Order: sequence, then C-alpha cells, then structure tokens
Amino acid sequence: MKSFLWLLIGVAIGFAVAHKVNETPKGREFFSTIDRKARDFGEAVTDGYRQREAEIRSAIQGD
Repeated sequence: MKSFLWLLIGVAIGFAVAHKVNETPKGREFFSTIDRKARDFGEAVTDGYRQREAEIRSAIQGD
C-alpha cells in the first residue's frame, strides 16, 4: 500500500510539473511535438494492424 501511495504522489507531482511547463511557449511546443509523435506512432500501429489483418483474411479466404 505504501508503494501505491508513493506512485500516486509521483503522478500528482508529474502532472503539476507538466502543467507548469505547459504554461511556457517552449513547454507548449515540447508537448505539441510529443503529441504529434504519439499520434503518428498510433496511426502507424493501426495501419500495420489493418494491413496484417487484411493479409490474414486474404490467406484464409484463398484456401
């Protein structure tokens, strides 16, 4: 339980620091860059999943 409490404290401190950093122009730019990269990564994973799913469906239907 003690570890969980420390985890919650760390998360709360992290959010507070991120909020303060986001108030600066460089901070907004930093988080914007991170957000863009995360979205690009998510889209790449989704595209790869859909392509592989189509390949598997094609192989199953082809037999």
